[in-house]
Amino acid sequence: MFYEPRLGHGLPHDPFKAIVAPRPIGWISTLDARGRANLAPYSFFNAALSRPPMLMFTSETMKHSAANAIATGEFVFNLVPRALFDAMNVSSGLLPEGESEFAAAGLAEAPCRVVRAPRVAASPASLECRVVHSMRLNDIEGTPLEGWIVIGQVVGVHIDDAYLRDGRFDTLAVQPVARCGYRDYSAVEGMFEALRPSDAGAFASGQRDR
Repeated sequence: MFYEPRLGHGLPHDPFKAIVAPRPIGWISTLDARGRANLAPYSFFNAALSRPPMLMFTSETMKHSAANAIATGEFVFNLVPRALFDAMNVSSGLLPEGESEFAAAGLAEAPCRVVRAPRVAASPASLECRVVHSMRLNDIEGTPLEGWIVIGQVVGVHIDDAYLRDGRFDTLAVQPVARCGYRDYSAVEGMFEALRPSDAGAFASGQRDR
């Protein structure tokens, strides 16, 4: 099939999020202007740059996390392992302003080193970020949309030493959760390794499962 989004897809459910999948979950913690912690998962999230490391997340409306990040200039990304899926899911609930998602999900806060916002103590890895860009999105006709994008530069990295193996972060042991379409999720339960043609001049056409 082919369709133009402006004309509709004619399907019972929009396939867009199922096609662009899986997507890492940006579990974003922030502080509001009164110093109250907020925690929420975002499925429109990813790395934006590696040198220096930057992350981005998009809020389809101006919600607490985006508003807090823009107002304070800070946010924290907390990696969601399979073991914390239920807590992450609880934190997606619509709570009254100022009510803690950390408390609702039974999660302990841990202090950060560079930014003021707290991190999820049980997360295998957390990245402290300072906001470098934020903007309201427009469509192709220049019409302002409700969505906002926030980009932060990583200024601090927390890694649980239990997930470091021979100098590498053990992604497979963490089993990061990703968002797919509809109400579907996936977790990393298998990986394979393949060298690039530029890797020391030796190209591996085969693959090695991990």
